Amino acid sequence: MTTTGRPANHRAIFWISVLALFTAAVANAIRNGASEAMKLELFDATHAAQSGELIATALGNAFLGFAISLLVISPLLDKIGAKRIVLFAAACFVAGPALILFAPSAGGFDAVNTALNAGMILTGFGWGATEGSINAITTTMYSEDKTGKLNVLHAWWPAGMIVGGLLCVVLFGAGLGWRALIALIMVPGVILALWTMRHDFPQTESTTSGISFGEMMVEPFKHLGFWIFPAIMFLTASTELAPGAWVQVALTETVGMQGVLLNVYVAAIMFAMRHFAGPLEHKFSDMGLLWMSTVPAALGLYLLSTANSPFTGLLAATLWAFGVCFMWPTMLAAIARRYPRSGSWGIGIVNFSGALAIYLVLPEIGKIYDNAKIAKAGGQAAFESIAAGSPQMHEVLVAAAETSFQTIAIIPVVLFVIFGLVWFFERGKNTK
Repeated sequence: MTTTGRPANHRAIFWISVLALFTAAVANAIRNGASEAMKLELFDATHAAQSGELIATALGNAFLGFAISLLVISPLLDKIGAKRIVLFAAACFVAGPALILFAPSAGGFDAVNTALNAGMILTGFGWGATEGSINAITTTMYSEDKTGKLNVLHAWWPAGMIVGGLLCVVLFGAGLGWRALIALIMVPGVILALWTMRHDFPQTESTTSGISFGEMMVEPFKHLGFWIFPAIMFLTASTELAPGAWVQVALTETVGMQGVLLNVYVAAIMFAMRHFAGPLEHKFSDMGLLWMSTVPAALGLYLLSTANSPFTGLLAATLWAFGVCFMWPTMLAAIARRYPRSGSWGIGIVNFSGALAIYLVLPEIGKIYDNAKIAKAGGQAAFESIAAGSPQMHEVLVAAAETSFQTIAIIPVVLFVIFGLVWFFERGKNTK
């Protein structure tokens, strides 16, 4: 151990954590960027009217895997060992994409759909195992700067989104299909496994403080205020990740550029801004920082619904990026600071709520999108009679994108009130 109480290999452990999160982000960006091509090949030919819901459900199932693995792994982190969990994540980043690649050859529609969704869930397991381990380990190694260090760690989420998004643009531009993209997810997964094998991982803060497994498990149930944070995280995740997963499908048609490029642009802003979270949090408090973030998030989402050119799309995306850049890691730091005795279990509950939100919200966005396009066309029969790529189809899809994003824009307005109330009632308390 070092004189600071951190393990001697803490820098290596931190960068392994970065690679794990980076891999999860690359996988997420590629899933999102390839979603339109997968929808076209796997669903549009046979289930065009429901294709939006079908691909949204598949994308959402990655979050189901995320949520399930978080719920199981978070309380058992020290019992299983962080090293084993990160190795499990690496295995999922290889096996999940392999199953997605198998899906088109699985047989009939039901078999194809089942294999695709199973691959998404398995890839989500890797993401959940990552989040279920690296956040608690980071807050343990850097207990004096939890918000700052978690935001630096999570800056590598948008970095992975940038790399994954650009890979989508380059490979599609080179004439390669979505299969090549999905296969690339396996590469950092293999590197993660090999690097992790070389290092030992520390136990978490709660365990090193002498808190037993039973005490950690009951800690969240001792505090009514704890349960405010999973509820907030449900809405926070719906503001950040649900729109990000839907951009390629909904906005490619409306802004005159690939939606994945908007995600890359947003990710670049988030990567830069998250390095400033520590000083901003010390100035305004975590709840103050989150409260201020809701205004550009709401404006950005609303403007995304009306964007009709690359310029207006980028303008709206800028506001949205500034709004959501601090939300996820700052929420995790907030729970770790207020309820340190809940350990990895407390962080896992909040993470689980965020993952569950996307799993539940994303298919609903798909349904809203499908219902709006059918309504705009004048009914399902009328929609099915419209030629793909025609001006009339463009008009229908623009209306559907507008409706779906305007619906999501309501969520940060609700968060504006909630964060404001929490900040008001906590003022003067030692929660900074």
